[in-house]
Amino acid sequence: MRKLLFAVMAAFILLLTSASRAPAQDFKAEKQEVKAHQKAERTALKMKQSFAKEALKAQPVPQSQRLQMKHQMERERRELRERQRNELQELEDRQRVLKESQQQL
Repeated sequence: MRKLLFAVMAAFILLLTSASRAPAQDFKAEKQEVKAHQKAERTALKMKQSFAKEALKAQPVPQSQRLQMKHQMERERRELRERQRNELQELEDRQRVLKESQQQL
């Protein structure tokens, strides 16, 4: 059951990340698109972690393994937050460079 849940979540995440993002002409539209994608990633991670917690409650698991899984989930949250922050910053930097290059012409 647990493997099935992880497989479903992995497929869902791959589906979200593989969805092609059309380049937006407008900066605001592109930023909204990135934010919507990030929100979907956060939702998928929350669902994955929720299923993992339910799986832990459903069966007896040693305390050391529980702590290990808890720390792993915290790492995943931190990594996602950092990656999304970097992605948004890169978008803003790219937009700033394009805007400056257009002003110079």
